[in-house]
Amino acid sequence: MLQTALHFSHTLLKEVVQPGNHVVDATMGNGNDTQLLAELVGKTGKVYAFDIQEQAVQTTKQRLTEQQLAERVHCIHDGHQHLSNYLGKDEPIHAAIFNLGYLPKSDKQIITLPETTKQALHTLQTHLAPRGRIIIVAYSGHEGGVEELQEITQYCESLPQEAFNVLNYQFINQKNQPPILFCIEKKPMRHGN
Repeated sequence: MLQTALHFSHTLLKEVVQPGNHVVDATMGNGNDTQLLAELVGKTGKVYAFDIQEQAVQTTKQRLTEQQLAERVHCIHDGHQHLSNYLGKDEPIHAAIFNLGYLPKSDKQIITLPETTKQALHTLQTHLAPRGRIIIVAYSGHEGGVEELQEITQYCESLPQEAFNVLNYQFINQKNQPPILFCIEKKPMRHGN
């Protein structure tokens, strides 16, 4: 069976994240991706997890404590557009994930916004390690979701192919606007150019 966008996002993370890596969960939500990243980076790695909703931060902290992973994660009650305030100047990031839309089972008025997401993507792009990946799972079935999807698509299409590979993964025959996955992978630098 083909993987859903959510499952494929985890496959893409597992392929690149190694123990000791520094990674970002740009939209903490209920902590699913945060937990996976914490498991992948091991005891020597670090996860920066962001969310603007206190509920998301508390739910994730509780989940990480129960899984004995809390010491690996810096839970940040702030928008991902402020990533640069938390990352070291030249700190390499090996992977990042965004789930765009709203927090399930919460206020559907609180949504991710294209401007703040693009700001976070730009910051991550400058920190991304060679072969590192930024994964975006875009849910567009809410107010503002289609516009955000268009902005993210344009952003991804504009990235120079000399520096990045960009994948778009989606089901095209499913109802109710299934999520669309983007994966931005930084190419390794070539020597002798």
